[in-house]
Amino acid sequence: MNVGDLLPEFVVDSVDPERMKTMAALLRDPNMIHLDPAETARLGMGARVVNQGPINLGYVQTMLARAAGGVDRVRATSFRFEANVHAGDRVVAGGRVTALRPDEGEIDCEVWLDVTGGSRALSGTAILRK
Repeated sequence: MNVGDLLPEFVVDSVDPERMKTMAALLRDPNMIHLDPAETARLGMGARVVNQGPINLGYVQTMLARAAGGVDRVRATSFRFEANVHAGDRVVAGGRVTALRPDEGEIDCEVWLDVTGGSRALSGTAILRK
């Protein structure tokens, strides 16, 4: 990898609302914006349910693990939530190498999750091990 190189993208063609229901149960998250489109509409958040933040983070973490050659090579991440991801959205997780630190055996990256035709949902940084 070299500074400026793009990491291979991870694409989810359609965010699945059924997975949101499963995640809500696993997280014991009763927030209805993940389960009921009428609630998201009532709150002015659109007519589709909102994906949970941990699932969105998982898309970026999957991209990083694949780019680095395994989950054990993702040393650190930091994220900022910027916009919602809704059921049916197509999302693309990507990243770019920003620095090489050969003495530490590490690679610094900027990372993101974009909604196709929409907003950047997440941005952040990551440190990968060589």
